[in-house]
Amino acid sequence: MTTGPQRASQGGGVQSVERTFELLELMADAGGEVALSELAEKSGLPLPTIHRIIRTLVSNGYARQQPSRRYALGPRLIRLGETASRALGSWARPYLAELTEATGETSNMAVLDGEQIVYVAQVPSQHSMRMFTEVGRRVDAHATAVGKAVMATMPPDTVTQLLSRTTMHPQTERTIVTVESMLEELARVRQQGYALDDGEQEVGVRCYAVAVPGAPAGAAISISGPEGRMTRISTDEVIPLMQRLAKDLAAELSVSNSA
Repeated sequence: MTTGPQRASQGGGVQSVERTFELLELMADAGGEVALSELAEKSGLPLPTIHRIIRTLVSNGYARQQPSRRYALGPRLIRLGETASRALGSWARPYLAELTEATGETSNMAVLDGEQIVYVAQVPSQHSMRMFTEVGRRVDAHATAVGKAVMATMPPDTVTQLLSRTTMHPQTERTIVTVESMLEELARVRQQGYALDDGEQEVGVRCYAVAVPGAPAGAAISISGPEGRMTRISTDEVIPLMQRLAKDLAAELSVSNSA
């Protein structure tokens, strides 16, 4: 029995706030649009509780009701996401700078947003011929090393659901375009400790990526460059460096989250 509208949860948080974010995460996992009955099934919360929370989100612009009576993520979340992405990019930049200095190639950080990868930070190579990906650019996860690195941290069932919401459109003739082949690829990623994009997003471009362990949102760091230069990079040397930098970045993000 609660004595007020906001009961503290066992983890020390406010239960109503935790439930609100749980519902927002479930909406995002479902592709941004769900029915109340789906939220009830997945969250285990009573429908009246869900309806009360969603009604508050709608009134504040963080959710909206569709003509179909399903609910979608609202436009006010865009500003929060953009601001959070900029902050994440600023935290990542020193680690990316170290990676670029060590390898001479462009380094990136990206996060998984739905079925797509969003680039949030980059430190470019000093080579005249180099890779450039605009911060904020979105690409399909299945055709990128960063997407593979993040998906490799997820259970196969979750990956299957994610990929089933996309067409897995081929970007090049090397792009993996079936769920079965991707699951096999992700098993290799887990075994070797890094992901490879070998001309799957752009012809002649190679990219190595490792996941940022325990990041609040699925995230990965990568290096990319022309295939001719990238094939001369020793993975035995660069992958341990990337894994260390990813681990150090994860530790900084963890400290920031607990503050």
